[in-house]
Amino acid sequence: MATKLLMRWDIQPEHEAEYSDFVANEFIPRINKMGIGEIQAWYTVYGDCEQILVSGVTQTTEQMNYILGSDEWDRLRDRLDDLVNNFNIKIVPADKGFQL
Repeated sequence: MATKLLMRWDIQPEHEAEYSDFVANEFIPRINKMGIGEIQAWYTVYGDCEQILVSGVTQTTEQMNYILGSDEWDRLRDRLDDLVNNFNIKIVPADKGFQL
């Protein structure tokens, strides 16, 4: 069954440029290369919720678990954690459309 990864966070105010560079040039391309596809990202302009929502899909739950259990994922998450606050992650069965 296709599985969707949902991640939410706030960018640390003093790290916007470094964050943008890391996410665009390293985080997204590397998780895509690891096997997470259909990556989408949303930026919240107004409202009381996390600033960023990113989603991606794998073909199976086992594939998602393998990726999220890897050393490369841990390195990417550690770097992302240096640049963001309020990181949340959720794994759900993939459905078409917007999921929370």
